[in-house]
Amino acid sequence: MPERMKPYSLSACLLLVFVYLGVQALTGERGLLSGAAREALLVERQAQLASLVAQRADLEMRVRYLRTDSLSRDLLEERARAVIGFSDPRDYLIRVHASPAAPTAAAAS
Repeated sequence: MPERMKPYSLSACLLLVFVYLGVQALTGERGLLSGAAREALLVERQAQLASLVAQRADLEMRVRYLRTDSLSRDLLEERARAVIGFSDPRDYLIRVHASPAAPTAAAAS
């Protein structure tokens, strides 16, 4: 560096740091211009939370009805049919054979 530029080198470095920090303040992950993306993510997460809260409430209600002190016969019969394949001899059973593509699509989601 020439001798004339030495006094300005510190100022140039500080200017570069200031420009870098300014760009990050505007466009960085938590910058001023990324507020819309954060708001969209917040709305998405709130909808997901509401769905999970409703699902949890449903599961808690089902568990409450499966306890011995407040046993629901209908729910118990439904779970027995689903888990061990129990069915009443008077029931009509309709077997549906799924195409080979259907289980893989359900497993992928």
